Amino acid sequence: MQKTERLLNLLILLLVQRRFVSKARVRALIDDYRDASDEAFERMFERDKGELRALGVPLETGQVDGFFDDEPGYRIPADEFALPGIELTADEAAVLGLATRVWQHAGLAAHTSDALTKLTAAGVEIDRGRLDMLAPEITTEEPTFDALWQATLDRQRVSFEHQRSGATAPTKRTIEPWGLVSAQGRWYVVGRDLDRDAERMFRLSRIHGKVSKVGRPRSYDVPDGLDLRAVTRRLGPGPRTEEASVLVRTGAGAALRRTASSVEEGVTGPDGTQAWDRLRLAVSSVRWLADEVLAHGTTVVAESPQALVDDVVGRLDALLAAGASA
Repeated sequence: MQKTERLLNLLILLLVQRRFVSKARVRALIDDYRDASDEAFERMFERDKGELRALGVPLETGQVDGFFDDEPGYRIPADEFALPGIELTADEAAVLGLATRVWQHAGLAAHTSDALTKLTAAGVEIDRGRLDMLAPEITTEEPTFDALWQATLDRQRVSFEHQRSGATAPTKRTIEPWGLVSAQGRWYVVGRDLDRDAERMFRLSRIHGKVSKVGRPRSYDVPDGLDLRAVTRRLGPGPRTEEASVLVRTGAGAALRRTASSVEEGVTGPDGTQAWDRLRLAVSSVRWLADEVLAHGTTVVAESPQALVDDVVGRLDALLAAGASA
């Protein structure tokens, strides 16, 4: 990770500059270079330049000062670094979309932001528009994503509190994570459930609290020839066959909006205001959608089919009855 962060910092430093940057300036702005001896810096810098070029980065060498030719500098021309137009098949576009979501969650986005902050603090003039082709984002949609992603890389067991659909309380689960997958707009962790000694998949949004590490890294192996997509199809929700409609307050229900087939804005809601949107969804289970409606509290209201409305109302009535008798 230290080397990856250094390469990323070097890439960003040379990409956001309009002029050539001297070697001394590069060393002063990047921590690993600044802390190294002269000899170690020279070896590290030459090796890093070679790795960037090997990755296809157009690293240019030129003069820092147009009037003097005694100080070479470096830069990455943004117009050459940007990708040309690409035509993708439907399957290729789907894979790229998944990779983009991983990038949004992964720690590299944080490293990019850290690098920009350090460069700005050091007085470097930054053209952020030249970073559009990188487009890292930081999102907190799934707070447990990073911990589970790291556990899959480290091959380290983890435990967490997970509340399955229809359950009244979460239960502790301990797993050997094999990977993270996205299915029907949701993130899942797939692995071996140690409590049940079987392969299982858990939705990240149903994990309560933090993910805890168990044991040492490299404590298990992923099954040979594992096909995470096949496991997901086998263990995941069934095909979406039933149409449903829910009312969602404006600005709420982001996860539901992602899976909606249509969104009608400015609909009059149960409070008499038009601060609601009508979402139409295709679902595999009315029970699952009822869970989602209840999880969103007062920001989502079930509308159709009637079985969905009855399920939500029935569970709320049972909850009130249980509270009254307690």
